[in-house]
Amino acid sequence: MTKLLAVIKREYVQRVRSRMFIVTTVLLPFAMALFGIAPALVLSIEAGKPQRIVVVDGTGKIYGRFQRSLNGSQDASSSGDLTSQPSIVETARQKKYRLEQFVANGQTEAEINAALENKLRAKEIDGYLILPANLMQDAKAKFIRRNTSDIFSTQRIQEALDSAVREQRLSDAHVDAKTMADLARSVNFETTKISAVNGERDASSGFILVFAVGFVMYISVLLYGQVVLGAVIEEKETRIAEILFSSVKPFTLMIGKLIGVFFVALTQLAIWGLAIGAFALYGVNLLASKGMPTKLPHVPIVFYVYFVLFFLAGYFVYSTLYALVGSMVTTSQEGGQLAMPIIILLVISFYLFLPVSQNPDSPTSFWLSMIPFFAPVSMLVRVVTQTPPLWQIALSLAITFASGAALTWVSGRIYRTGMLMYGKRPSIPELIRWVRQT
Repeated sequence: MTKLLAVIKREYVQRVRSRMFIVTTVLLPFAMALFGIAPALVLSIEAGKPQRIVVVDGTGKIYGRFQRSLNGSQDASSSGDLTSQPSIVETARQKKYRLEQFVANGQTEAEINAALENKLRAKEIDGYLILPANLMQDAKAKFIRRNTSDIFSTQRIQEALDSAVREQRLSDAHVDAKTMADLARSVNFETTKISAVNGERDASSGFILVFAVGFVMYISVLLYGQVVLGAVIEEKETRIAEILFSSVKPFTLMIGKLIGVFFVALTQLAIWGLAIGAFALYGVNLLASKGMPTKLPHVPIVFYVYFVLFFLAGYFVYSTLYALVGSMVTTSQEGGQLAMPIIILLVISFYLFLPVSQNPDSPTSFWLSMIPFFAPVSMLVRVVTQTPPLWQIALSLAITFASGAALTWVSGRIYRTGMLMYGKRPSIPELIRWVRQT
């Protein structure tokens, strides 16, 4: 036991003090905060002058509605809250466009097009919109501009024009303004989840939460499995294992390495969790102050317990496979090639989160959550979306832990021989013979 603790301490201290650990521990929370707060900061940046767009309204009645729709000034009225402050999205939208109505003083259509094209070439305007007189009868509107790569502005202009034409058609049908506002008002829609335990309503579950849980589990197992692979190959290439085997049993060395890296993983995940908590306290308030209110989901404490348990089970299933691969090869290149099937299994387990989250109680979801290679992601997604009965969670954990123990035993018997073998990579019959050796 003393030697096992010494190996665990060596692996833990060596990994935690490494420069890569420090960089990744700091970089990931910073990147998450950046991508979380960046939208508000980017929208608050003045990216230049407003786009100058000239509108030639052949109908004589669309321009006013189009201007209000494009600037978003009708949103507050349609929602019934005239005193609310515009959000940062609405403010940015209002500052992005500057519309001008072209007044045709007896000019022909060709003369109007020529005059506006000259202004466009001289960069006096950024674009012009032609609305023909028979636009209400499904005629084609034309938008001419210099920058055609700005597809978002083009889409926004088209949506605003659709809204303006729709309102005008209702007005032509003698629908009053109040009725139009009532017809355009959005439906208040809320998604809630019923707890299977006590029937309480909980609106915490959502696609983003499910995706985040599946992705964090997938990337964590992949990342630290690769750490185990690199550590085993490094010891074999430098022949340090030959020295260590003289004082420590191979199985003890392998188990100590796996447990030490696991504690490194828990340390890093705990730091990331604290960083996410800090963002929840301060980042959400910053977004709200910028006009982008964000509601974080409430995650029960038991979910964190399940995450640690399934991460532990999945880590030992995959890390033992990585240790096995590392003991069989002699170079990092061979290790990367031979570890590809393991990575494919992890990728498949991650992509299966979508069908599992759509129907977590289906037979397919049940059996996927019982397969050791898929259970860490599949069962955790089921727990987050629609918590299954406790016996299913316990059964999945038992199967995964038992599989991890069996793989650890097999990998340990291959590890003790493979770490001392160099040259040709062993074949499958040779691996079977190594396992059978007492």
